Amino acid sequence: MALDPDTGKLVWYFQHQNNDQWDFDWAFERQIIKLPLFGENRTVVVTGGKQAIFDTLDAASGIYASSIDLGLQNVVTSIDPKTGAKNIDRKLVPGDGETKFICPHAGGARSWLPTSYDPATKLIYIPLVESCMDVLPVAAGENSNLTTGVRWRLRPRPDSDGKYGRLEAINIQTGQIAWIARQRAPQTTGVLATAGGVVFAGALDRMFGAYDSATGTLLWKTRLNDVPNSSPITYTANGKQYVAVTVGNGGAQAMTFPPLVPEIQNPPEPGAAIWVFELAD
Repeated sequence: MALDPDTGKLVWYFQHQNNDQWDFDWAFERQIIKLPLFGENRTVVVTGGKQAIFDTLDAASGIYASSIDLGLQNVVTSIDPKTGAKNIDRKLVPGDGETKFICPHAGGARSWLPTSYDPATKLIYIPLVESCMDVLPVAAGENSNLTTGVRWRLRPRPDSDGKYGRLEAINIQTGQIAWIARQRAPQTTGVLATAGGVVFAGALDRMFGAYDSATGTLLWKTRLNDVPNSSPITYTANGKQYVAVTVGNGGAQAMTFPPLVPEIQNPPEPGAAIWVFELAD
């Protein structure tokens, strides 16, 4: 939604997907970006839902412009190029007493972990988890995850090679993939893109790393005392630049995806801390 800050009146709204029956939220950060649109340079709003579909809207009017589907979902079969309305596979709607195989898991191909945008390259950097789920009917009176009377069970993708963590760089202007960096450990942090050409992100195996923002090449990594669970930040103090990230097991990503990687054993007691790294001169 867009609201007039002076009056509180609704300016426009856009429904990314109606009648969501899989817990596929779109309640995440919205990038405000300058892009060519409708024949001129306009301010647009870009956001992605759990299915790793990113919609672009005109910020002033809310008029739909385009979508990018990263190919990690199986519910949306097509997107109307004029309105952005999502057409779904009706066979995958739960509630008929049958088990449904759904991608991604309700924890999301992407979730609360925010993307980052580099205006110099027009790239957005997206933290993802490659996952799926069985949506299972439950008997009357049993606990369920959704109002349709079902619960979900985490599963790998059918074509999984055992790598679940994924960082992906997309040119938001052209929709082209710049690079994909994959690893076994699911992502657990947001992404920090910097003007120095370095992207920072962390994962369930307690690794925190720096990637080349143009190629996705891993430049540096270190293991932390616990799962990094926030959005990294950078700041300067006394002429020095630092990168900081908080850690502590128990967040949504760290609680959802361990069954995919049972060999990754993290400390049983949360060890909340702030890690700060000083960048070289």
